[in-house]
Amino acid sequence: MTQEPASALTDVGPLPPPRGHRGPGAAALLSLVLAALSPAAARAQQQEQGQQGQGEPQAPAGPTSVPRGEGGAIVTPPAPAAAPAGRATPPRALNYTPPAYPPEAERQGLEGSVTLQLDIDRNGRVKQAVVVESAGHGFDESAVAAAQKLEFEPARRADGTPAAARILYRYSFTLKTAAPPPAAGEPARPAENLRGTVLASGGDVPLAGATVSVARVAGDAAAPELTTDEGGAFVFVDLPPGRYKVTVAAPGFEPLSVEEEIAAGEQIEVKYRLLPRGEGLEVTVRGDRPPREVTKRTLEQREINRIPGTNGDALRSLQNLPGVARPPTLAGLLIVRGSGPQDTQTFVDGTQVPLIYHFGGLSSVVPTEMLEKIDFYPGNFSAKYGRVQGGIVDVALRSPNEDGKLHGLAQMDLIDARVLLEGPVPFLANTRFMVAGRRSYIGESFGPVLEAAGAGVTQAPVYYDYQVLLETEPTPSSRLRLTFFGSDDALEVLLSDPAPNEPALSGNVGLHTAFQRLQLRYDHELTDRDRLDAVLAIARDDADFGIGPIYFQLDLKTLSGRLEYVRRLSRGAVFNAGLDVFAGLYAVNLRAPGPNRPGEPPNQPFSTRALQEVSRAGGFFYPAAYAELELAPSPRAKLVPGLRFDYQDLNERATVSPRVNGRFDVVQGFPRTTVKGGVGVFHQPPQFQEVIPPLGNPGLKSTRALHYAAGVEQDITRNIEASAEGFYKQLDELIVGVNRPGSIQLDYQNVGSGRVIGGEFLLKYKPDDRFFGWAAYTLSRSTRVPGVGEAERPVSFDQTHILTVLGSYRLGDGWEFGARFRLVSGNLVTPNVCNVNAQSCDPYRTNALFYAPTGTYTPIPFSGPSSERLPPFHQLDLRLDKSWKFKSWQLSAYLDVQNVYNNANSEAIQYNYNYTARQYVTGLPVLPSFGLRGEF
Repeated sequence: MTQEPASALTDVGPLPPPRGHRGPGAAALLSLVLAALSPAAARAQQQEQGQQGQGEPQAPAGPTSVPRGEGGAIVTPPAPAAAPAGRATPPRALNYTPPAYPPEAERQGLEGSVTLQLDIDRNGRVKQAVVVESAGHGFDESAVAAAQKLEFEPARRADGTPAAARILYRYSFTLKTAAPPPAAGEPARPAENLRGTVLASGGDVPLAGATVSVARVAGDAAAPELTTDEGGAFVFVDLPPGRYKVTVAAPGFEPLSVEEEIAAGEQIEVKYRLLPRGEGLEVTVRGDRPPREVTKRTLEQREINRIPGTNGDALRSLQNLPGVARPPTLAGLLIVRGSGPQDTQTFVDGTQVPLIYHFGGLSSVVPTEMLEKIDFYPGNFSAKYGRVQGGIVDVALRSPNEDGKLHGLAQMDLIDARVLLEGPVPFLANTRFMVAGRRSYIGESFGPVLEAAGAGVTQAPVYYDYQVLLETEPTPSSRLRLTFFGSDDALEVLLSDPAPNEPALSGNVGLHTAFQRLQLRYDHELTDRDRLDAVLAIARDDADFGIGPIYFQLDLKTLSGRLEYVRRLSRGAVFNAGLDVFAGLYAVNLRAPGPNRPGEPPNQPFSTRALQEVSRAGGFFYPAAYAELELAPSPRAKLVPGLRFDYQDLNERATVSPRVNGRFDVVQGFPRTTVKGGVGVFHQPPQFQEVIPPLGNPGLKSTRALHYAAGVEQDITRNIEASAEGFYKQLDELIVGVNRPGSIQLDYQNVGSGRVIGGEFLLKYKPDDRFFGWAAYTLSRSTRVPGVGEAERPVSFDQTHILTVLGSYRLGDGWEFGARFRLVSGNLVTPNVCNVNAQSCDPYRTNALFYAPTGTYTPIPFSGPSSERLPPFHQLDLRLDKSWKFKSWQLSAYLDVQNVYNNANSEAIQYNYNYTARQYVTGLPVLPSFGLRGEF
C-alpha cells in the first residue's frame, strides 16, 4: 500500500475550489476557517496530520487507498480567539473494502489510480462517490463500487457534535509481484513492513531527528522506536502482521498518532505531516500547483503582523518586497519595477479600488485582521488582469469564524483605533457575518500641537474605513458572499502666508478622497472538472482638491464585474476563460487659472492669472475577455499561454494582449531548482482627465508595455531559499501633456516612450515557530523619452539601489523582537540652485529673474529634469511585542519605533524667496508608536 502527498498526484493540479468553500480536499477547507473549530477544519486537520484514520485494514496486495488534498496555495489567518479546550476530529475509517481488480486490466498488465470525492454524512455513511481523477479500463467502476461500502466515524466539531464532511479518497491498483527467492546459501533478507517520511506541514520540509514508534494495538509486544534520518525517512522491518499504533513526535511540533494495518507479505509506504506548535498563520500547500505568473509573492500573517516600521499593517509590508521602490515620506504610493504609481492596480476580493493607503501612507484601507492573503505580482501577470502596465496587488478577504461563537477584537495605538466583530447570524443557518471599522485620531492628538507651532492646520489628517461581510453556502460546493466596504480621507490646511513665487495663493488647502464598494461574490464548483467564479460590484469614487479659489472634483459611479470559467481538460491541462467589465458614469469639475497673457514671460505665477471653469459629465464602457491554458507537458514543466482583448469606448480603441509564462524544475524535490520566464504585452487606457473633452484628447491610444522576465529559484537549506530575477520593460505610446496655446488644458499626445531594466534578489528564511526574515535587493533604472527627438532621462521615482534586511524572533513567554534596516538611493529632483558641496557649483550664478508686475522671482533651472539625486536614504526600525493569554481572551501590546537613530533623510529641496540659497527638506524624525490589543 502506498500513501502519497497531494503534490505527487498531478502536475497542473486539480481545480482549486473557491476560497473557503466546502469542496473536495481537506486542505482546501483550511482556507475557509480561522481555527480548527468546525467540520471543515477537522477535514483540514486530517490532511495535515498524515490522514488520521487511514490505518484501518488494507488489502494485502492490489488496490489500496488514501485521502488527498487539492491544487493551489492559500494563506489563512489565525483565529482571533484562543483555541477552545476541545479539538475537532476528522472522519475516521471503520472498515476497508478492497475493490475488485478489473479482469481485462489485469490480463493486460495495467495499473492505475482512481481518486474519488466522498460525501460523508453525520452518521459516517458514504452518501456519494464521484470520480475526480479517472484511470479508465474498468478501474473507475470498481473503485466507486468499493467506496459505497466504506463506513466512517463521522467528523466532529470541537464541541463533539457530529458533522458532514467531504474528502478525497484514492484507490491505487497495483499488480502483485512475487519477491525473488534468496540465492542458495544466502540468508533471508529482512522484510520491510513500514517505510515512510516525516514532513513539516505547510512546505513538506523533511524533519530529521523525529521519533517514530510503533506498538501493537493489542499491547502484546514491545514498542520499537526509530529516529528519522536527514531526509526525514524511517524503515521498520520484520513487523509481525497485525494492527499497529504509530506515534510520531518532534520538538516544536504537535505529536501525531495513527493506526496502520500490517498484512503478511505487505509493505506500507507512508508520509506523515506534523503541525507546528504555537500561534500564527498556517500555510497549507494543496498540491504543487505553480502560479500562472512568472513571479507571485504571497505574504504570511506571521510575517505581516511583525514587520517593524509597519505597525502590523498588511499592505504596508508590500514595500519591503523586491521590486518595490520606497515612496517619499507620508506619500501613500506603490511604485513597482520603475512604473508610475498609477500603473499598479489594487483589488479587494476581485474588485478594483482606487487607492491602497490612507492619506500619508500611515495605514492601508483594509485592516489586516480581515485579510486571508495578499498576492503581489510585480510584472508578467496572467491575462486575468488588464488595463494596467505596472503590477497587481490582489487582496483576499477571509471568511468569518465558523465555530458558532462570537469573536471580536479592539486595538488602539497613537494613530488610530479599530474594532472587529464576527460570528453566526441569528436565525439563519450556515450564515456568518463580520463587521469592522477604524478611525484615526491624528487630528485630536496632533492638531493642537501643529496649530500651536504655527503650521496653520485647520483640520489635521482624518481617515476612517469600514467593512461589513455576510457569507453563506447555498450548497456544499458553492459560496455566496455580500460585502460592503469603504474608505474616507480628509485634510485641510490654512495658508496664511502665501509662497513667495505664488503671491495669490492663500486660504484653505483641502484634500478629500473617498470610495465605497457593494460587492457580491459567487463561487461554484459545478462538477468535478468545472468551476465558475463571479463577482459584481457597485461603486462610487470621490476626489476633491482645492486651494483658495482653485479646485478639482471627480465623481465616479461604476459597475464592475468578472465571470471566470475553469475547466480541467485532462491531467495536465486546465483551461481558464473569463469576462471582465468596467462601466459607469463620471462627472468632472475644474476651476483653474487661464493661459499666460500676451507678452507675459513663461514660468510666471499661475495663481495671478484669470480663472476659467470646466465641467464635464458622461459615461464609459470598458469590456474585456481573456483565455488561458495551464499546460503541464511533464511533471517538471508548466507553460501558461494567454490572450486578452480589451475595448474602451471613450477613445473607441481596442487592444489585444498576448502573454506566455513558463516554469521548469531543473531539480525536483530538495534542493529544488526552478527556472522561470515570461514575455507579454500589457495595455493601459488613458486616465479620465486625459481623454475626456474638453479636458483631454479623445483620440488618445492606450499606452503599451512589453514585459520580459527570466529568473531562477533555489532551495539552499530546508528553511532558506533564494531567488534571482531579471526584468526588462519596453514602454511605448506613453501619454505626454504639453501646454496648449490659449487654453488652461494640456494637450495630451501618445508621443512618449521609456524603458525599465533591473534585477531582483531575495534571500528568505521561511517562517518557523521562532524566526522569519529576508534580505531583498533591487537594482534598476527607469527612464523616459518625453517626445520625439528629446533626450532620454530618468524619472523622478527612479531608485538605483534598494536594500531591505529584516527579521523577527520569538524570545519566549509571549515576547517577540524584530528589526528592519533599509538603504535606498535618494530620489531625483530638478534643481534650481546648484549644490554648494559640488565642485562644479558656481556661487555667483544667476538663479532667478525678477518680474516687476507681480513682484516675484522666476527660477532658472540649474540643469535638466531629474538631474540631481538626493543623498541616500537609510533607516533602522525596531519592534517589540508582548502577549498575555487568559482563559477566554488575549491581550497584546507592541512598541514600534521608526528611524531609531533619528537620521535626517532628505526628501526634497527648499529655496529662499529669490533662489539664492537652498536647503534639504527632511523626513520624519524618530517616530515611536505604542499599541494595545484585546481579542476574544
